[in-house]
Amino acid sequence: MTVTIAVFTRDLRVHDNPVLTAAHREGAAVVPLFVIDAAIAAGRFAAPNRARFLAAALGELDAELRAIGVRLVVRRGNVVDAVAEVAAQVHADSVHIAADVSGYSRRREQALRERLEERGCLLHSHAATITAADPEVLVPSTGRDHFAVFTPYFRRWTEAHQRKPFGKPRELTMPPVASDPLPEAEQLCAGPTSPQLAVGGETTGRKILRDWLSGPIAGYEDNNDDLAADATSHLSPYLHFGCVSPVELVHRVDMATPGGHAFARQLAWRDFHHQLLAARPDAAWSDYRPRSVTWRDDPQAVTAWQDGRTGYPVIDAAMRQLRAEGWMPGRARLIAASFLAKSLRVDWRIGAAHFLHWLVDADLANNQLNWQWVAGTGTDTRPNRVLNPLRQAKRYDPDGDYVRRWLPELAHIPGAAVHTPWRENVDPGVYPAPITECVGM
Repeated sequence: MTVTIAVFTRDLRVHDNPVLTAAHREGAAVVPLFVIDAAIAAGRFAAPNRARFLAAALGELDAELRAIGVRLVVRRGNVVDAVAEVAAQVHADSVHIAADVSGYSRRREQALRERLEERGCLLHSHAATITAADPEVLVPSTGRDHFAVFTPYFRRWTEAHQRKPFGKPRELTMPPVASDPLPEAEQLCAGPTSPQLAVGGETTGRKILRDWLSGPIAGYEDNNDDLAADATSHLSPYLHFGCVSPVELVHRVDMATPGGHAFARQLAWRDFHHQLLAARPDAAWSDYRPRSVTWRDDPQAVTAWQDGRTGYPVIDAAMRQLRAEGWMPGRARLIAASFLAKSLRVDWRIGAAHFLHWLVDADLANNQLNWQWVAGTGTDTRPNRVLNPLRQAKRYDPDGDYVRRWLPELAHIPGAAVHTPWRENVDPGVYPAPITECVGM
């Protein structure tokens, strides 16, 4: 009997999963395997919010697999060792895994390939599993290995052929194999989590997807930057963990409509950052385009920013939403990041690390390269742009509803006046005065 292994990484789903589909087509029996990676658990990417989301997602994945006749096999430790051990135990002919873009994931894949080859087991890596487009295929015709500007990338992205989504397997069979228990969140990464964190998993993610496509996406172009409207999809955590498929999402979005086109553009930004990181793995922590910037060492300012006590309500509302939900809308991320990197002149890596700790959807490609874009060290064609929090608040929270939602100490101030509490005689002991003056757009 031919046995294959489907190694789940950031593709925690049974619908439109090239890894699971290929393993099913090739093998009479399939072992669905997830390895709790000791290197990630011990590294700086580990975070309690993502651990809690991951634990729930693994539970939902196991339930989805049991519905088609198998179960999720869980192992802990070094990924290469764990996969090779399972391959030997079940006499696997091949192993399937999603292609990823970080330097670590690529080194891990190469090491796994070499280990499996020692016993005549093949490793198949599947592109367009974590992203909608293959990062290594969608490259400029100039011969460069990546696009450095988004607009030409998006043009190519919209024109490129994309595979059709796969259905989920109707039924799977697996050989006898031992498994560790499904992990609890605290076993993955202990520490405080956001009280209003979303529930992880494919079942939950697909319900959010259906609700989003059934109507709200139509208003996305007009409302996505409206902070109070909360008019974004909230799908980013489910895309990050692969609970929903980016290929299926692009396939189901009607790009001929203004809302669909605007939403697809955000999905393309995600792919854009992944292809850039695939070509430049060091951009996760090094300046993509180095500038002569002297960063300020100001721990008190950093703490005020992290705690939502800068004196600028729109900034503080965003940072408190981050702590409460492990998430915030894209516009809030831009305003908060610009304030730290451009107004306070604090190294973008400090802000990126804080976001990595709290954001449940944070990955090295999108989090780090969005921070670089804001800091002027990334792909922004206007690297000196500065987002003024007062002007941004007037534009994207004109009635102050977003601020009042997250800053209860200012809830009594009506309308747009909430954005300038120092003019409303608010006691600095209740809410602080601005920690700096701001300029910009």
